[in-house]
Amino acid sequence: MASTAFRLGGAAALALALSGCATFSADGGMATVRGATEAKAGAPTALLKTDADRTALAAQLRTMLAQPLTPDDAVRIALLNNRGLQATYWELGVAEADLVQAGRLRNPAFGYQHKRGGGETSIERTLTFNVISLITAPLAGRIEGRMFEQTKVRVTSQALQVAFDTRRAYYEAVAGAQAVEYARQVSAAADASAELAERMRKAGNWSAYDQAREQAFYAEAMADVARATKAATAARERLTRLLGLWGEDAQYRLPERLPELPAAARELADIEQTALRERMDVQAARLDTEHTAAMLGLTRATRFINVLELGAVRERDGGAPKQRGYELTLEIPLFDWGSARTRRAEAVYMQSVNRLADTAAQARSEAREAYLAYRTSYDLAKHYRDVVIPLRKRLSDETLLRYNGMLVGTFELLADAREQTTAVAAAIAALKEYWIADADLEAALGGRATQAAGAAQAHEHGAHQ
Repeated sequence: MASTAFRLGGAAALALALSGCATFSADGGMATVRGATEAKAGAPTALLKTDADRTALAAQLRTMLAQPLTPDDAVRIALLNNRGLQATYWELGVAEADLVQAGRLRNPAFGYQHKRGGGETSIERTLTFNVISLITAPLAGRIEGRMFEQTKVRVTSQALQVAFDTRRAYYEAVAGAQAVEYARQVSAAADASAELAERMRKAGNWSAYDQAREQAFYAEAMADVARATKAATAARERLTRLLGLWGEDAQYRLPERLPELPAAARELADIEQTALRERMDVQAARLDTEHTAAMLGLTRATRFINVLELGAVRERDGGAPKQRGYELTLEIPLFDWGSARTRRAEAVYMQSVNRLADTAAQARSEAREAYLAYRTSYDLAKHYRDVVIPLRKRLSDETLLRYNGMLVGTFELLADAREQTTAVAAAIAALKEYWIADADLEAALGGRATQAAGAAQAHEHGAHQ
């Protein structure tokens, strides 16, 4: 006796038709990230896949590093050359692979059984399909599609964060180098004052107290140079790490001074709504909530059906069909009715809802705080530029005039010079705080393109580079 099973051709054809054709996209999701970074950070980005891509980037870096770096060039380099960010870009490939996999049915199972006994031979072949995967395939595909979109938002958010951090680090590095240069100028002037004090002390024109005062000022000026150098080195290294540069490329040049203060501060309206609409973390939290809701729907759909397989069997005995039929395997919900999985999914969903609300509240608060810091920093830098520095200069001119008329002595002239250096250092710090506040405002609102009068401000900003 012999028995054989037939192939389930009709069922296989139906399964293939329902599964559709799941394929990979041409750009792997990078077009979305590239468009967002160009619109919100002012520079495009790309995934480096081949040696040709890296060679082209190296040539582009040589061109940009041949001249003093601008903030836009720094952001552009970071978006392309930061290796940590490049690693993040590959998350898109992982998410898209999961999406394509979700669109493909599980492979059918083929069973083969061979028996001998009593002078008879029995051969049985079975072909089974996982029907539950066929039923839930459209919903699973939609869920993975949401996951892919969520990954795009998350990767874009990380790219923008690198861009914002790079712009902030750029201003820190430029301000640090400017502070070092000014500290060295003050130290050189203090050295000359200390030498003058020593000569006048030897000539009997100054007291030991006056000489010690000038020497102490010189010693403090030298310490200020050391502190400024340390801070500038740390700021430059932070920028270098974000740029992904090393070796000779790490010897890039920066401008000698910070950009000048704009003529007027930006007046922004509805900053809270702008933050909720444009910030990527809010969008990511919203997509996470939608994804969790979809997962809850899938859990409810399959809470009673965990394993469902459908197969077909056809036996032969003596060359003629003997039995025909099909086999259905269904898990019976005798002990586990799926209530625990459903309750867990509902709890996860409510977690996601509350995280979304918390993210929105944080975004509103950060937008208000950043805008207040921006306006305050602008007013402070403008106060130093228009009031404090002109007054200090006027006072220095009057002191020098009286010194030339022998109305004040050398000690008063040097004391005025020390006070002026303090004011200039504070003005540099105020200007640095403004540009950092400007970068923080961009981050709090979700990007440069979201700001009112952004185009005019960007043009004015670029004119100062």
